[in-house]
Amino acid sequence: MPGRRTFIIGGGCTAFIKPRGKRSTEDMGLEAATKALLDAGITYDAIQTAYAGYCYGDSTSGQRALYNLGLTGIPIVNVNNNCSTGSAALYQANNAVKYGEVECALALGFERMKPGSLGTNFPDRAPPTLLLNMRSAEIEQEGLGVNHGPGAPRMFGNGAQEYFAKYGGGIEHLAKIASKNHKHSVNNPYSQFRDGWSVEQVMNAPMITNQLTKYMCSPTSDGAACCIVASEEFVHSHGLGNQAIEIVAQALTTDSPVAFERSAMDVVGYSMSKSCADQVFKEAGFGDGQGRDQVGVVELHDCFAANELITYPALGLCAEDEAHKLVERGDNTYGGKYVVNPSGGLEAKGHPLGATGLGMHFYIMMQLREWAGPMQAPGLFDIPDKRGKYGLVHNVGLGGAVVVSLLRRPEFYRPGGPDGRSRLGYNHAHECRPVTMEDVDKVKSKKSSPYVLQYAKL
Repeated sequence: MPGRRTFIIGGGCTAFIKPRGKRSTEDMGLEAATKALLDAGITYDAIQTAYAGYCYGDSTSGQRALYNLGLTGIPIVNVNNNCSTGSAALYQANNAVKYGEVECALALGFERMKPGSLGTNFPDRAPPTLLLNMRSAEIEQEGLGVNHGPGAPRMFGNGAQEYFAKYGGGIEHLAKIASKNHKHSVNNPYSQFRDGWSVEQVMNAPMITNQLTKYMCSPTSDGAACCIVASEEFVHSHGLGNQAIEIVAQALTTDSPVAFERSAMDVVGYSMSKSCADQVFKEAGFGDGQGRDQVGVVELHDCFAANELITYPALGLCAEDEAHKLVERGDNTYGGKYVVNPSGGLEAKGHPLGATGLGMHFYIMMQLREWAGPMQAPGLFDIPDKRGKYGLVHNVGLGGAVVVSLLRRPEFYRPGGPDGRSRLGYNHAHECRPVTMEDVDKVKSKKSSPYVLQYAKL
């Protein structure tokens, strides 16, 4: 069903930090949601439904975070879809607006993680990704070559190894991808790492698998992010035409049988990502394989540099055998065809699972507003179409689910006048500041609880 037009009208993000248990999920969630509401110029009373995404937390953690802003009786649904959790929450919020259930919906994601490689919180049962791990290990024995390391990087490393065997390229291409992301991250104050590692430093870091060094892998992180989605009528009635960014098309896909056949790339979501991207560009009105040349900036799920490499062709940014050549040409960074992960990507800015996808949408929204400062992708609006180029978001979780979103500035976009920067008092697209209780007071509901708020720690 086509539905109606939908727009991201507000976004907010916390710094993504090392997982040391310094902040609770409800306090991080309060910060991100407060920034998003201030950005949109609305209070929590305008939110008619909310979706809260997280992987590591008890039931109703979303309510606990949002109750800081008010107890308004709205539907709040908690979402868990592995690493694509944040975008899955946004997908639900977007659909609620798109199909007329509400005029304004909120998606909040947060995570408080443990240091070290990802593990399970349920040691008394097999993880849902066990069969994927098993299939990847079997493919090693079937001719790919035996790998080593923790489960997640090993599976993604196998995906890269299959790409190398089929099409060429090698570890040096993964190092160039990782170095590119770390250098982008230097300009992002929200990032967990801002070291700007060189290709040589990435290559010389400790080996995690046969293909991946430490600096090619995303870290575990704590953090939160929030996006608010509204209808076109809501945008116009609230005077948000100077900052609303349209969700032109969005899809969520899960695995097909090929995930368990003979391809290590498909085990880690290649076909799932390709199917999702194809659906999105078709929904946006493009023919088979078309529309990618109109994309200018991308936030792509680089949980490992290996996944960024194989996702270029999955999204249609290049031919299937051209990913390593795209890297060689520099078509994934400033001055190239696309700017991929100007935020630094998961490898550098961090990967708090529930917040990751919403953070990606936050960064692309700010790119399309032209607020991104030193992270701004150049030339997005140097074309005859005043709406400019598209922004693309790709967020994948194994087990599995992929969300792809195509964003664009609408034709009625008119900068000028009060906007999120004036309401926050600074440009939160590229400045990271905490919120205060005075900020919370500006956006909390008339039905907020002093009892609940007394326990908030900002």
